Amino acid sequence: MDIKAKIEELVSKIKSDKDFAEKFKNDPVKAVEGVLGVDLPDDQVNKIVDGIKAQIAGGELMDKVSGLFGKK
Repeated sequence: MDIKAKIEELVSKIKSDKDFAEKFKNDPVKAVEGVLGVDLPDDQVNKIVDGIKAQIAGGELMDKVSGLFGKK
């Protein structure tokens, strides 16, 4: 399994699907396992969840920084 590709896929799904975004917000581990269709060990799922959160936070940070300079 290409974890980086899965993280990118899940980030896209979170950004485009409000229902899934809410599921991820409330229970990220179950949301990720549901999309993957596989019950992974917690340490692996947590790495994916952390990667997703980092990408989302990084994107939000870039939007805020761009907004400071009048770019969007």
